[in-house]
Amino acid sequence: FCTFGVWPFLVGIPLTKACTWLLPNALPKPLLDGLLILSCLPTTVNMCVILTSAAGGNVASSVCNAVLSNLMGIVVTPALLFHFFGSSIQLPFLEMCLKLCGKILVPVALGQLLRSTIAGEFSQKYSGFFKRSQEFALLSILWNSFCTAFVQGFGIEIRHSLTLLALLPTLHSLQPCSKSFRYLLLAYLRSDVIAGMFVASHKTLAFGLPLISTVFAGDVNLAAYSAPIMLLFPLQLIIGSLLVPQLEIYTAKL
Repeated sequence: FCTFGVWPFLVGIPLTKACTWLLPNALPKPLLDGLLILSCLPTTVNMCVILTSAAGGNVASSVCNAVLSNLMGIVVTPALLFHFFGSSIQLPFLEMCLKLCGKILVPVALGQLLRSTIAGEFSQKYSGFFKRSQEFALLSILWNSFCTAFVQGFGIEIRHSLTLLALLPTLHSLQPCSKSFRYLLLAYLRSDVIAGMFVASHKTLAFGLPLISTVFAGDVNLAAYSAPIMLLFPLQLIIGSLLVPQLEIYTAKL
């Protein structure tokens, strides 16, 4: 609900409208559209689970919600994008979902199938190496996206980049605070509050970049659409890591 309801309709739309009306020169329309696209993305998987575990949160709940969010995102995120950008998206909805399945769902399904074979035992034996390889692959995707954006023309002025770098950390920091307050009002366990706080406030780069490049392939503003998630992704890790020590103390006070 928070990922596909609160983010796009209570954060994305009001934020972009407020910037358009109150600060018309703060960010150009392509970057505002990028913020709206960001609000429609699913949560992270690895990052929110790792941070939840480090803070003493409910890891099982974090894993379940993160995986469910990404599976739902294959259909729900394109549906939200069609709702907000219908006239500017050339790719048919069904074809878009099939392409996303090929890029995201099929590799995950194959990986799960391989876990029950000798390949799964091999990956467990060298789990440290594969974990580092996974992190390197994600960093490579981020690096490649930045390089492609700069080669093709990032199209973002320095002042707009600085505005994003000020806006995104503020926006992301407010999300965990609001989510944790709401969960506390509903009398959730502290471990569940931690899990919900990270899962509900994060947005995925691994899912987001393939989706944006698929939906808006050939669009001259593709780099601007990708900029918010590329900037937010490392900020999520930095802010989350800074919160972990205090959250550990919070979960320890039962």
